Amino acid sequence: MSAVVTALAAASGLAPGRCLLVAGAVLTGQLSVGWCNDRVDLERDTAAGRSDKPLVTGALRPRTLAVAAATALALCVPLSLAVGLLAGLAHLLGVGAAWAYNLGLKRTPLSWLPYALGFGLLPAFVALGLPGAPPPPVWAVLGGALLGVGAHLTNVLPDIEADLAAGVRGLPQRLGRARSRVLAALALLSAAAVLTVAPPGPPGPAGWTALGVTGATALLAVLPVAGREHSRLPFLATLVMAATAASALLGRGVGLGPGSG
Repeated sequence: MSAVVTALAAASGLAPGRCLLVAGAVLTGQLSVGWCNDRVDLERDTAAGRSDKPLVTGALRPRTLAVAAATALALCVPLSLAVGLLAGLAHLLGVGAAWAYNLGLKRTPLSWLPYALGFGLLPAFVALGLPGAPPPPVWAVLGGALLGVGAHLTNVLPDIEADLAAGVRGLPQRLGRARSRVLAALALLSAAAVLTVAPPGPPGPAGWTALGVTGATALLAVLPVAGREHSRLPFLATLVMAATAASALLGRGVGLGPGSG
């Protein structure tokens, strides 16, 4: 995701130095959130037998990971603010929402909100870092937020039963697997449509092709496959979809600066 956001920053006209700051801020923010999540979920992951987690296997000590998460967050703050005050505050709001998710919001019906904020504020981070701090295009924030909701749903799908057993009752767990799949498809397809049709200028053949690819990816990400209910492929497909949508925007020469809608 840091590569996608950095590419959008470059296409939007952000100076090379600030593009590097954007890359560093997004990367450290993501690392802090991921490491925080692993530390908070240690007991649940252990109970679920998550052998893909270093904490569960004993390859990494909990204190080490906690220190790493705090260090990444401490680095994220100055890197974000160095892009610009408003830009930095927007990015840190998204990172803070993700930490709030890890620390308890995931257990509530508002579990989708941190993902919507986190993804939706990434284009705001880029736009507000431009000279004059122009407001981000509405279509970019909306498209990002819809992608975030879809990412939340596809990320949770493999673990719904284990989450319920552990007392985690976010929105997907309350909806159940079938309804969560439908909602994920709607969110991802809506995101694809917004990011194709709403930016300035005609989509052109490349834009419509990208819509077809992202739409198909969205459907594949949520279609039930027997024996693969616990696969991580739906979430990975969502990330691929986000990269495809961003690539289509770059191919059309659409950035996030003034005149982008």
